Amino acid sequence: MKKKLHIITLSLLALPIAAFAQGTLKIGTIDMNRAFKEYNKTKDAEAKINEAKNAAKKEYDDRADSYKKALDEINNLNKQLDSSALSADAKTKLAKDRDDKIANIKNMEREINEFRQTRERQLQEQALRMREGIVKEITDVVMDKVKTSSLDLVFDKSGMSLNGVPLVMYARDNFDFTNDVVAVLNKPGRATSSTEKPALPAVTTSASPKATTTKP
Repeated sequence: MKKKLHIITLSLLALPIAAFAQGTLKIGTIDMNRAFKEYNKTKDAEAKINEAKNAAKKEYDDRADSYKKALDEINNLNKQLDSSALSADAKTKLAKDRDDKIANIKNMEREINEFRQTRERQLQEQALRMREGIVKEITDVVMDKVKTSSLDLVFDKSGMSLNGVPLVMYARDNFDFTNDVVAVLNKPGRATSSTEKPALPAVTTSASPKATTTKP
């Protein structure tokens, strides 16, 4: 049984060698990295990601401003409590107001961390989905080229080995069909699958940057 498997394995390995010898093996190369960068939808996807990042930053900054105002109010109340001109009843009222604001700002501190982590995760997931969708579209076009040109092997020229060496050390220029793929991808009116992720869901926390408040 082992001998038979060994013979079968050698036969399979011999097929590409025989094809090379007969000149019947058709090879193509594609620079997936260049195709990805030159695809118009990649630029659109990057613009959408940057737009989402800017929106998240604006929301963060708005919450940060609210946090700073709340912190200033606490500091002002602390200064008033240090005044010897206040009556005992006035100090008690101010102290309660100050303590309520401290409790609120501690919640804001906690919520800013939740807000930041949630937004970062959402943006990463959105970018990953967009990239996966674009790569799938490029791969589909490559496979169409494989079928129409009856290619036997296709290598990614931009691929690197584990040792950091290009997987394709050399290939003739006429093997490369990257330009054809890019032309198909950017053809006006070409039907494509959507790679756009719906708008980021709102986070209902009133987050703000982390800071330290002290209660005398």
